[in-house]
Amino acid sequence: MILDRLNFLTGPEPVEKSGLSRRQFLQVSTAAGGGFLLGLNLPVATSNAEAAAGSFAPNAFIRIDGDGTVILTMPYVEMGQGTYTSVPMLIAEELEVSLSQVQLEHAPPNEHLYGNPLVGGVQATGGSTTMRAVWQPMRQAGATARIMLVAAAAKRWGVDPSSCTAENGEVLHSATQRRAKYGDLAADAALQSVPENVPLKRREDFKLIGTPAKRLDTPAKVNGTAIYGIDVKLPDLKFATLAQSPVFGGRVKSVDDTAAKAVKGVRQIVRLDDAVAVVADHMGAAKKGLAALTIEWDDGPHAKLSTDDILHELEQATLTPGAVVQNIGDVAKAMQGAVTKIDATYHVPFLAHAALEPMNCTVHVRKDSCEVWVGNQVIARAQATAAAVTGLPLDKVVVHNHLIGGGFGRRLEIDGVTRAVQIARQVDGPVKVVWTREEDIQHDMYRPFFFDRFSAGLDAQGMPVAWNHHLAGSSILARWLPPAFQNGFDPETVDGAANAVYTFPNMHVEYTRVEPPAIPTAFWRSVGPSHNIFVVESFIDELAAAAKKDPVEYRSALLEGAPRAKAVLALAAEKAGWGSTLPQGSGRGVSVQSVFGSYMAHVAEVEVSKDGSVRVRRVVCAVDCGTVVNPDIVRAQVEGAVNFGITAALYGEITLKDGRVEQSNFDTYQILRMNEAPTIEVHIVESNEAPGGMGEPGTSAIVPAVSNAIFAATGKRLRKMPIDASQLKSG
Repeated sequence: MILDRLNFLTGPEPVEKSGLSRRQFLQVSTAAGGGFLLGLNLPVATSNAEAAAGSFAPNAFIRIDGDGTVILTMPYVEMGQGTYTSVPMLIAEELEVSLSQVQLEHAPPNEHLYGNPLVGGVQATGGSTTMRAVWQPMRQAGATARIMLVAAAAKRWGVDPSSCTAENGEVLHSATQRRAKYGDLAADAALQSVPENVPLKRREDFKLIGTPAKRLDTPAKVNGTAIYGIDVKLPDLKFATLAQSPVFGGRVKSVDDTAAKAVKGVRQIVRLDDAVAVVADHMGAAKKGLAALTIEWDDGPHAKLSTDDILHELEQATLTPGAVVQNIGDVAKAMQGAVTKIDATYHVPFLAHAALEPMNCTVHVRKDSCEVWVGNQVIARAQATAAAVTGLPLDKVVVHNHLIGGGFGRRLEIDGVTRAVQIARQVDGPVKVVWTREEDIQHDMYRPFFFDRFSAGLDAQGMPVAWNHHLAGSSILARWLPPAFQNGFDPETVDGAANAVYTFPNMHVEYTRVEPPAIPTAFWRSVGPSHNIFVVESFIDELAAAAKKDPVEYRSALLEGAPRAKAVLALAAEKAGWGSTLPQGSGRGVSVQSVFGSYMAHVAEVEVSKDGSVRVRRVVCAVDCGTVVNPDIVRAQVEGAVNFGITAALYGEITLKDGRVEQSNFDTYQILRMNEAPTIEVHIVESNEAPGGMGEPGTSAIVPAVSNAIFAATGKRLRKMPIDASQLKSG
């Protein structure tokens, strides 16, 4: 049952099995100016009825202009993960053009045209889904376009298409030495019928896929010409920043803005129910004006809320039965016959996203229209909230999407857009609303707080005969995508727990949904597995220790049914020198997982000082993510994800006191510094499987590897994050 539910987020049927004909999948027309426009229909989860009716709703477009430029209208956004290079590589490979010939345009908001088939048809970039969603369709589109261009050339020359070849953006007829550029053939190609059952290249024929092609977005990011949401410039643009109720659910009681209005450059004070914004000529004046405001808040019903209150509620929730998300065998009976019984509880805190580009959105509200400039992962929802706030129809709201300076799930939410439009409604002309770092951290939408209760029974050889796991915490999908929440749980929250990579003869997993009072929770890099892999891999390590067995050997024995997982575990251990001697105070820890369609194992080497401080010295990662489109991007994603996860392990924690978030900036919400970053080795397993996701797995795998390494170094088991140095002091 759980595997079927996980497919809701992790994989559509292949095009040839989805009920869509090739003609519904690809359609062609003449582009403006005589070019060639190929409409590409990625099978969207919400469009089954439309597909059955024979309608066509393409959600990506390939256009070949008269000058030979290939333009891809991209339904996914770039936020550092390499999408704007890896996806064009698929098109270029099959179309037989150089990567430099492919240009990208941001797709406009349109959920019917651009819905992501792996997230319920929402127009979204997230969940490490992009490459999994486009792997087959984009190559099919490129191959189809190439064959149509070849057919157009053959018809022009009066030869058999099989006697022509395509390379470097041209069609060649070797027998007569004739050649024609794609741009010259584009108009004629648009008149060709769409071929059926176009064969794709064999792996051994790839020229571009699998190579470390240089990223297309690097030059603009290096020379400063890349435009992020925060970079938007418009005539007569004003700037605004805001203060929101310091207690979630609070309201503005009164505002004295006399001093703020006296600040040079301040133009306007905007008061909302739960926030106050200062509008000014520039950001400096807006911040000074905000600091000069005297705001009295009505804290509301959550003024005394603390982290301990939330922890207590979650802990109590695991003492009563929850929704059953996995049940194999008879755990109760197996526990009765177990030789050894082990119990443990774990908990993980709220976490902020702390993206380097703070929340921002530029809006211009006119009488009969609204225009929005933003970097957002759900652009159609951004349009919808702007329409709702202004009361305008959707077709009167234009949203310009931009590069994102760090998403990590934060920009899968639209609260920043909603707030900016609320402010812009009261401003004459365009206004750029920028959150200060303090607002960004104290009014984030946080990775949920979770509490986990485990029990296991071991046989005489120390191997598990029973595995029981009850987790309690927030369900993001219950709010974000309600149809995904069924029978008391959703697949994302329990990912990595209900579908653990190991084989247990008896296994029982329950989940209890507990929403924290008024505190907004949201996706965070590696989402459900960011918590589940930590607790599962930590508890497995406890079982290995109780059995007095090597952690790698213990895991390997439980992976007979998961050969890809077993292979990455063995590779990571080998490359890390598992079992070799380390200095006193140092230790190695291991983790293995299968999430987001990829298999990954980490070995972390840590050093624990006498004062309890922890330094991660080295991380060795082995990854099987299926067919690799660009190995450099895979390595970069692992390296970034590892450092992101180490930040969470060492420092990450959002706490509440008197209803207020205690952290406010990078002095109190610390991130890993460059001098603290470990040496990271990434070893990629060659595979013919379809690509898996790579943006997030590295984050979920590293936290338990670090905590298990600390146990190896000190003999002290950490069952909560972040690491508490006071527990590790040795003298």
